[in-house]
Amino acid sequence: MQFATFWRKEPRFWQKRWSSGLSDRITPQHHPAYEIVSGATRSGLVILCDHAQATMPPEYGDLGLPPEQLARHIAYDIGAETVSRTLAAALDVPAVMSRFSRLLIDPNRGRDDPTLVMRIADGALVPGNARIGETEIRERIERFYTPYDSAIEATLAQIAAVRVPIILAVHSFTPEMKGIARPWHATVIWDFDPRFNLAVLRALESEPGLIVGENEPYQGGYTGDTMDRHCLAHGYPHALVEIRQDLIAGEADAKAWGERLARLVQPLLDDPALAERAWFGAHPPPRTRR
Repeated sequence: MQFATFWRKEPRFWQKRWSSGLSDRITPQHHPAYEIVSGATRSGLVILCDHAQATMPPEYGDLGLPPEQLARHIAYDIGAETVSRTLAAALDVPAVMSRFSRLLIDPNRGRDDPTLVMRIADGALVPGNARIGETEIRERIERFYTPYDSAIEATLAQIAAVRVPIILAVHSFTPEMKGIARPWHATVIWDFDPRFNLAVLRALESEPGLIVGENEPYQGGYTGDTMDRHCLAHGYPHALVEIRQDLIAGEADAKAWGERLARLVQPLLDDPALAERAWFGAHPPPRTRR
């Protein structure tokens, strides 16, 4: 894949030593909109899980959807939370995870993205979103989107005080979409910055028996999404891994994938290229999502 020409970088600051008042661990936090899992800061790695849960506060009444719809991928990324927790625990690194359904508001969208609140999700009408107005959208941004976004920002800032953060986002995708099968077991979705993305991609490709995709089942790089806001904008190395949901729907399978990712990712973290902030271009105008 072609990527934008590298154009700017900053000197390394990973050599900084801990100073008094700087913690070598991220403090755990529980908030209605997010959870921060404690972990050591020394490697710089942070795990993100934007669509960890299908949780709905009672006052939203499941947005008028039956329980079987809330168990689908339209409400959350099936298996991604367990993969993220297992991965974070195996490497002793922090994780930031959402605690609300993406049907309320999608934290992996820009604030002006038309799919920020889905009125129809994969063919399912969402009654609680069908007539939503700007006032209610702003309220959901303040209650869910902003606290989660701020938790990511604060976690990365704490690590950035001593070294360059490295971000690994975990998502999952459906085995098929609109009747078309998706053969990949896992994929890496990326745009512009090849450093950690391609390293993770090659590591997955080295696993026997895995069918690995690159920018499948969709292209990476949307203005205002999580990787854009928190990684590309700051020059932080990052990768976004998608795992097929039927492979991680069970607890044991999801834990096995978390352990696999930990084994594959750990040796990549010592790459000197990941110890620098670097910018590889700017986003094109927003594109229509799948």
